[in-house]
Amino acid sequence: MSLQTAADIPLQITSENASAERRVTPSWTVAQLKTKLEPVTGIPPSAQKLVLKLPDQNGVVLEAEDEESVRLGRWPLQPYAEIIVTDTRPPAARLHLPDPTSVPKYTMPASEYATRSDSVLAWKKANKLGRFDPHAADAEAVKKEAAEREIAERGIAPGKRCRLISSTTDTDSTRRGTILYIGPLPSISHAQTFPPSDTPKTDNSTPTSTQSQLPWIGISLDEPLGRNDGTLNGTKYFDSKPKHGIFVRPERVDVGDWPVLDEFADDGDGGDMEEI
Repeated sequence: MSLQTAADIPLQITSENASAERRVTPSWTVAQLKTKLEPVTGIPPSAQKLVLKLPDQNGVVLEAEDEESVRLGRWPLQPYAEIIVTDTRPPAARLHLPDPTSVPKYTMPASEYATRSDSVLAWKKANKLGRFDPHAADAEAVKKEAAEREIAERGIAPGKRCRLISSTTDTDSTRRGTILYIGPLPSISHAQTFPPSDTPKTDNSTPTSTQSQLPWIGISLDEPLGRNDGTLNGTKYFDSKPKHGIFVRPERVDVGDWPVLDEFADDGDGGDMEEI
C-alpha cells in the first residue's frame, strides 16, 4: 500500500554544491523528480542517487526498477525532510564549482549609483516610492507599533519555549524551540535569497526600512529543521547549532510550555503539516 498526499510537500534538497528548499508533489514519478533536481544540483538524472532523510531515522534510498512509473507517494514524505542528492559519476566527470565568496565582484560606488538616471533608485525617487514617499515614515511607524504590540500580547520574550504556527494550518507542532532573539535584522539586505515567505527577504537589493527594522523572532529549534545557526550574512544574532536557527515574524510564534517532542509518542498532531 502506497502513501500518497494530495498537496505539495516542502523538502530540503542537499547536494555537494547546492542546498535549497523545494516543494515536491507526491504524484511525481522518481524520474520526474530527478529531472527537476538537475537544475538545482547540476547532476544529470542518470547520475543521481537520492536518499530521503527523516528526523532520527535512517536514510531511505528513493529508487525503483521503473522510475518512469513509480511515484514518490510510495515513500513517507514529510514536510521539511531532507533529500540528499549524490553524484555517482567519477570525480573527474563531476561539476566542480569554485567558492563564490572567492570570486572577485564589481561593486559600484554608492556615489556613482546615486547619480545614474536609469537605476531603480532614480525610479523610486521619481515615483516617490519607499523611503522617498513623504507618508512612508508614518505608515512604517504604525507597522512597527503593531508588531511590538503583537509581541507583547503573545507573551514573546527571550528564553521562552514556543512552537511555530504554519501559514496554512493552525499549528506546526513538529517545530519547537526556544526564543533567543527579538529585534530588527539590519543584515538581511545582503544575504542569500530564500523563497519561503516566513523568512527574511534576503536578496542583494536594498530592503525597505520596514523590512529591516520591524522585529523578527530568532528561535533555536530542538531539531535541525531550521535554516541557519543564528547568523545572517555574517552577523550573529544568537547562538544555535547548524540548521537549528530560524527567524520568523511574531505572528508565526505560539508561546507555551511546549516540551521537546518525543519521536515515539503519539500526540495526535499528524505528520502532514505544511507551510508556504
